[in-house]
Amino acid sequence: QVQLVESGGGLVQPGGSLRLSCAASGSIGAINGMGWYRQAPGKRRELVAAINSDGSTKYSDTVKGRFTISRDNAKNTVYLQMNSLKPEDTAVYYCNWGGRYYSTLNYAGPTWGQGTQVTVSS
Repeated sequence: QVQLVESGGGLVQPGGSLRLSCAASGSIGAINGMGWYRQAPGKRRELVAAINSDGSTKYSDTVKGRFTISRDNAKNTVYLQMNSLKPEDTAVYYCNWGGRYYSTLNYAGPTWGQGTQVTVSS
């Protein structure tokens, strides 16, 4: 089994920045795709950004140019740098492990973190 531990959420003013981290541990095996999803109250969970094992990335149109996903394979950790945050970015952010994020093959993995709250408000 793989366990994911997220950190870095919090309260930030509009225009501010946060960096989320997600550390994977357990039976990781080969390098897998990892992604960040978010879910706002009353809305469906949506993909924010993802990074494949080969380093290729995918972003939601709503965060392109503002968020950057990266990974440190040696630490089995994925990061989400969030800049120019907006109130509509407020949500619980979830880390996901084991997915694939290519144009012809696109799915979330089987393992989810517990979520971290991001609130953008003045």
